[in-house]
Amino acid sequence: MKLDCPISQFRVAADKSVKLKKTATKIDPLYTSDQDYESKLANYREEIAHWQSVLFAGQQQSLLLIFQGMDSAGKGGAIRHVMSGINPQGCQVHSFGRPSEEELAHDYLWRCLVRLPRRGMIGIFDRSYYEEVLVVRVKPEVLAGQSLPTSLVQQKNFWKDRYNDIRHHESYLHRNGTKIVKFFLHLSADEQRKRLLARIDDPGKNWKFRLGDLDCRSHWAGFQKAYQECLEQTSTAESPWYIVPADDKRNARLVVSQVILQTMQKMDLKFPTASSGLVQDLATARKLLQDEAAAH
Repeated sequence: MKLDCPISQFRVAADKSVKLKKTATKIDPLYTSDQDYESKLANYREEIAHWQSVLFAGQQQSLLLIFQGMDSAGKGGAIRHVMSGINPQGCQVHSFGRPSEEELAHDYLWRCLVRLPRRGMIGIFDRSYYEEVLVVRVKPEVLAGQSLPTSLVQQKNFWKDRYNDIRHHESYLHRNGTKIVKFFLHLSADEQRKRLLARIDDPGKNWKFRLGDLDCRSHWAGFQKAYQECLEQTSTAESPWYIVPADDKRNARLVVSQVILQTMQKMDLKFPTASSGLVQDLATARKLLQDEAAAH
């Protein structure tokens, strides 16, 4: 299907300088009406579902989708609306919140490593190991709670080394058949305030609210700086970041849909070719079934 806009405008090129203050959180609508939005999203779902079935049948590659963003940026909604049309047997979603005691007892990549998608699967991370260069960097008390040796934490290149770890980790996964696509849902402070108020005022949304959301909001500038450096340091040709304008949830979902669809179209996915032995088995099965029908 024809894409609504060139998605290259949202992609962070490797080694590109990122200025989030100058990057739009809202763009012109990619839809003309509610009906047009629903129609376009449904078409994207159908296309993604087709390629997911080919991915699942091939059992050679996997796809990892990572969603990051400030609280209320729409990560969960994007995952739910965009991916609702695919076969649940071929997809796994993992949401990473505060680490457990067991997770803190391992290296910072461990809890995500054990959730990586196997071949043929789509894995979706709602937050990820990127929290280790975001919230952990903005809030020193979180890093202190990880019980790392003081000599390591005080090293000059501590954060630079973490970026290197992540790049090498993703390069390794790429060389083993896992395609990684990363989405930063770019939300403005004004829009976040509106969404947090909606969570407070709507009883049906109260469960989404945490007082910690306001604490993170008080560190807005620090998070923006951390995200900016993270995007610059970890967007590669193999595993790119996409900065998705997120003030309009519907637009964000359409952009995410386009990126996923185009990514899968470029993965050279094919249904497996039947072996000579399978061809013979199919012919035998056909004859047996036809003979059975003739006997009745």
